[in-house]
Amino acid sequence: MMQTNDRVKIFPSLLAADFGNLSRSVGSLDATSADAVHCDVMDGRFVPNISFGPMVVKAVKPHTRLPLCCHLMIEQPENYIDEFVEAGAVEISVHAEACVHLHRVIQQIKAAGIHAGVALNPSTPLCMIENIISDLDMLLIMTVNPGFGGQRFIPEMLSKIAQARQLADEFNPELDIAVDGGIDASTAPSVVEVGANILIAGTAVFGHPDGVVAACSELRDVTARI
Repeated sequence: MMQTNDRVKIFPSLLAADFGNLSRSVGSLDATSADAVHCDVMDGRFVPNISFGPMVVKAVKPHTRLPLCCHLMIEQPENYIDEFVEAGAVEISVHAEACVHLHRVIQQIKAAGIHAGVALNPSTPLCMIENIISDLDMLLIMTVNPGFGGQRFIPEMLSKIAQARQLADEFNPELDIAVDGGIDASTAPSVVEVGANILIAGTAVFGHPDGVVAACSELRDVTARI
């Protein structure tokens, strides 16, 4: 499902959805060109915010045909892998900064039969994943400091994305490279041009004045010629 190809993939972030009408918000994505739903899980410790856990992931799963990808911005994520798998996640990404034994956690996720990814904060160098890059299905480059939606894209991350793509081309050509933070119609072309192939967008999708269908179409259009 999530292997690199010529088509940029769009993962709307659940964090920006209307939590008062969550089932309706998630269901509305089925009419778009989105490829998956990105679930930002925050514990209030690893990041300065609390969002939701596996119960919410399980609750929204029946309301969309799209796969659910969980980004665990939490401490000791290894303690919760099974719960998110049972809730319906098809991919789990953990933060390199939150794992004492990162390789072990990646193997734990893959042993559960789903895809495994690693997320890196803006200040975290790529050398953190060089020795395990061949084991990954996705590398998630944070283009804002994690914890809150609606932040401005950090332009210095463009060189990091480019370096990540070079590393992937050498050691894992099928690796998906995702970007998360400040992604909209103005920043999407730049990140795709330097090597990203998954766009994670929250406010730009759920906060678009013309609705989620138009938002996803806009992201698709601005990256189609790259």
